[in-house]
Amino acid sequence: MSRSFVKDADESAGDRLPDIPLSEHANYVTPRGLAQLRERLIAARERRDALRVAADTLPQQSELAALERELRWLNARVSSAIEVDLSQQPHDRVAFGALVIVDSDEGQARYRIVGEDEADVEHGLVSYVSPLAAALLGARVGDEVVWQRPAGDLTVEIVAIDYPADKRDA
Repeated sequence: MSRSFVKDADESAGDRLPDIPLSEHANYVTPRGLAQLRERLIAARERRDALRVAADTLPQQSELAALERELRWLNARVSSAIEVDLSQQPHDRVAFGALVIVDSDEGQARYRIVGEDEADVEHGLVSYVSPLAAALLGARVGDEVVWQRPAGDLTVEIVAIDYPADKRDA
């Protein structure tokens, strides 16, 4: 029989998948972002534990391997998280955690500067390492900054800066 059809005793269908790449940037998080990471970690552990009990089919074993990979990444992200105290941020200029309202030729928009794992552009949450955040960081109300975008540079004026309580809808 060919060796390709024989499973060694120390092999499993849940062989270790390559790790999910980690960002080279500091892992700054808002309190909300850290809570989300921890919730994801708990949910992944619970799903893994449930699968371990019943992982007798190949799809379940594949899902278990993917969960183990995600758990390694989540553990690394939670352990490397640097939670930023938003009450200590400078309220007169844009910094990490700020909710910024800008105005431009394209109209008014609002963005919140958050950690990489919390970013969700559809909901106005932008990573602190994004080109938009790079343009906004340090600016004050009334300042105009240039947002360098693939679609072309856009000049935006900072209309308001706030550091809202760190709630799910902020």
